Amino acid sequence: MYQILSQFEKKYKNLTKKGLKIEGLSMIDPKRKKHVILVSKPFIFDNRELPKVFEGLEVKSKIQGDLPEEFRIKPDRRDKEYIWSPDRFERFVNRCENELRKKFGNPNMTKKDLLDALAFGNFDEHKKKCAQLMKEGKIPPIQLN
Repeated sequence: MYQILSQFEKKYKNLTKKGLKIEGLSMIDPKRKKHVILVSKPFIFDNRELPKVFEGLEVKSKIQGDLPEEFRIKPDRRDKEYIWSPDRFERFVNRCENELRKKFGNPNMTKKDLLDALAFGNFDEHKKKCAQLMKEGKIPPIQLN
């Protein structure tokens, strides 16, 4: 397992310049002895560059640092609002489109590219997953366009 982590570190070392920190291996399910590769990254990070699974291990990431204003929720509203709601990503990209292109170093990124980069690698997939979670009552109702 440590060999897999070592391979991951070699392959994705270049992303450390963009703020990725490879935390190491973490056991998330002691009963089934399920391990993951744990990483942390800034909010503004191109998630398309990171795999969801590497050599059979899931890659779990957490955000380090502050979130943009569109993603801040007051403590008394946490059970009524979903922090990763697709409309929050859209509002953020609409407000900061040109800044994001500069930050990603690609002036040719489309709005869809920016949304995909920020929203876990695939914005449309994230939107569908949110719709399903709403139907199941696992997240509060949100506005989906």
